[in-house]
Amino acid sequence: MNVAVLSSLFIFYSLACFQSFVEFGGDCHADFKKFMFFIWFRPSAKTLAVKKGEQALFPPRGWNSYDSFSWIISEEEFLKNAEIVSQRLHPNGYEYVVIDYLWYRRKVDGAFTDSVGFDVIDQWGRMAPDPGRWPSSDGGKGFTEVATKVHQMGLKFGFHVMRGISTQAVNANTPILDSIKGGAYEEAGRQWTAKDIALTDRTCKWMPHGFMSVNTSLGAGRAFLRSLYAQYAEWGVDFVKHDCVFGDDLDINEITVVSEVLKELDRSIVYSLSPGTSVTPAMAQKVNGLVNMYRITGDDWDTWGDVAAHFDISILLVFLFKHNFMATLFRVRDLSAANMIGAEGLLGKSWPDMDMLPLGILTDPGSNEGPHRKTRLTIDEQRTQMTLWSMAKSPIMFGGDMRDLDDPTYQLLTNPILLEIDSSSSDNREFPSVTALNGPGTGKQIISQGIRKYLTKADKSDSRVLGLTSCEDSKPDGWSIRTVGQDLAQICWNDDSGSRYQAPFCLYKRKLPLASDADTINNHNYQGKHHLLATYGMELCLDASSNGKLTAKEFNRGSFSPCKWDANQMWVLNNNGTLLNSHSGLCATLNTVQDVSGGIRAWIATGEKGQIYVAFFNLNSEKTTISANISDLDKALPGKNLKEGSCKGSEVWSGNDLGTIGGSVSMALETHACALFVLICSG
Repeated sequence: MNVAVLSSLFIFYSLACFQSFVEFGGDCHADFKKFMFFIWFRPSAKTLAVKKGEQALFPPRGWNSYDSFSWIISEEEFLKNAEIVSQRLHPNGYEYVVIDYLWYRRKVDGAFTDSVGFDVIDQWGRMAPDPGRWPSSDGGKGFTEVATKVHQMGLKFGFHVMRGISTQAVNANTPILDSIKGGAYEEAGRQWTAKDIALTDRTCKWMPHGFMSVNTSLGAGRAFLRSLYAQYAEWGVDFVKHDCVFGDDLDINEITVVSEVLKELDRSIVYSLSPGTSVTPAMAQKVNGLVNMYRITGDDWDTWGDVAAHFDISILLVFLFKHNFMATLFRVRDLSAANMIGAEGLLGKSWPDMDMLPLGILTDPGSNEGPHRKTRLTIDEQRTQMTLWSMAKSPIMFGGDMRDLDDPTYQLLTNPILLEIDSSSSDNREFPSVTALNGPGTGKQIISQGIRKYLTKADKSDSRVLGLTSCEDSKPDGWSIRTVGQDLAQICWNDDSGSRYQAPFCLYKRKLPLASDADTINNHNYQGKHHLLATYGMELCLDASSNGKLTAKEFNRGSFSPCKWDANQMWVLNNNGTLLNSHSGLCATLNTVQDVSGGIRAWIATGEKGQIYVAFFNLNSEKTTISANISDLDKALPGKNLKEGSCKGSEVWSGNDLGTIGGSVSMALETHACALFVLICSG
């Protein structure tokens, strides 16, 4: 600020201060210091504008509660995890701590993912924390105190929200808040309510009883969304994970309105979308400028099949029953090729998100149980996952219980080279020109060109496929009933793997609906028969087969289709533990399958100081030697002028110093392992 201006302000304020002291008394000197501090350090409009464009300049990094607590986490558990994040991970750039879904659901008998009537809502139909689990929220304070404590730890606070409006609010027909004028929203001479804005035919696919879209073409619909995010800002929220608006449930209208609301707020809030089931690059291009993060996969859990799928995710014609969802489709390479990694986003940049890291101590998908088991990924598979996430510059959100963070997991999460690649590297993309040997000494050389895979025998994962077999067989007698809540039960396959932590495969049991008087009269024909649903409330029932075949040989896998009165959708659970299909006379069984997820992959990137990062990934079920020629790297990185003998390097996981590199870089990798080379080259 100009010195003359400051001098004038000093003289003016001194005279005013003296007059004020004579007339009223008071500590004028202290007030003057505050005044001058504000004048000198007040942010200019230019400074504020710069900050507005600095949101998510790097892939966000933090911790999320879902993988370890599902939905049942409490305030005490969350704050303890946050405290450890601040002490151990924050020095390495982990700054967000995020409460995942259903923080508003009461933890009582009968409450589960898609239950109705257990949520806490305010008078305007907005979700409020369950005071039983979040006692500081009592009295309408929301997450204000939790956010304050998180901020005092030097961290940023976030949580998960669902699409639109809750079924509970619609059933209660709560009024809509006008957060700009205050009071109920009025338009066209009347007050508007939840039923006016709810799109009952657009419910969340994976939580159909819980939430539905709102009509954003109505002023009342937009006002409701504005009231939500204005409240989140008042609570001190820094990060919102918005679920059921992307992928299969894409609602571009709601995403657009929320993005506009967030631009208008005084508080900076990172905007993340989830999940990414069936996402395509074209779909991602519609949203990347509106948000800061967007999921490109379904939920990622701790199986090799899930990790491998991120390299070249495609439709698997099997049901991955480990979390009751079908596999998703996407190619991570599509985003790098389209320059969408770190593209312009909401008030900053946007990042494709490959989901949380299910490492350390976890729970099970959709469970009502907290952390109780170790990750099933081997150390090689964990390194492969973390390396791919970093090379693809995905946001890094750790999902394990911080209270039981072991040293190997900590060392992986805080590896300085991986974190530098994730935050500061450029030119990140898949590198197709790699060669492989099918095991040591075989001499068989195969070139992998990305989509042309080097396949060996099928890799094993814990994916399971529903099949039919003769009821006389010994295999199908593993079914039993499990009560979930009042008037709600599941039929589950009793896993005999010996692991008490293996999540059982279950289907929801529903009585056949009687559509007419004739159905009621003939009800005796359907005694003991049920529809079986993958998700409670979703009108998709298990078929014996998609084409009504009668023999197990012709039946390849179970499938779900709209519920109807076909015999191939009617099932009977017998006392001997068999699950009989009325149409085929065959019984259901669950078989472990071997997913083909083999091949080799490689990614490259460049560092801020000229380093070249090269990552090899062995997706095969046997030891494989992978190699890349320096000349091919030179073609992929024009301007580097790479040639034989021009590079020195080291490998991160082995710690080996490679010295001067000749015509190629190579390494023998164990099953599902990876190598990460750091090359320093002179052009």
